[in-house]
Amino acid sequence: MKLADIIPLIQLEPLVQIDDLDAEIKTVCGCDLMSDVLAFSQEKTLLLTGLTNAQVVRTAEMTGIRFIIFVRGKRPPQETIDLAREKGINLYLSPKPMFECCGILYSAGLNSENIRQIN
Repeated sequence: MKLADIIPLIQLEPLVQIDDLDAEIKTVCGCDLMSDVLAFSQEKTLLLTGLTNAQVVRTAEMTGIRFIIFVRGKRPPQETIDLAREKGINLYLSPKPMFECCGILYSAGLNSENIRQIN
């Protein structure tokens, strides 16, 4: 699914827009535990999170995630915005809660990540 198709679905407001609106999104990860993002995420994943600190951007950089959406209308501090711009990571804000964003995106045809079991 293209980013341009996602923007109206969950009412995205751009904070840092690096990639064009034709960028392809394959999967969605809704998560506030950055250790889970590190363990399971992959490229072309859209990260939905309620965390707004700079660690979210650093985690996205390490996993190859280029799109972060802050849910519940939570605005990140300027430090996070500046770091995302420096690292080439797109930031958006949605007024919707994470659960609703995930449901809307799933219903629109996006899949969750293919997570392997860890024992």
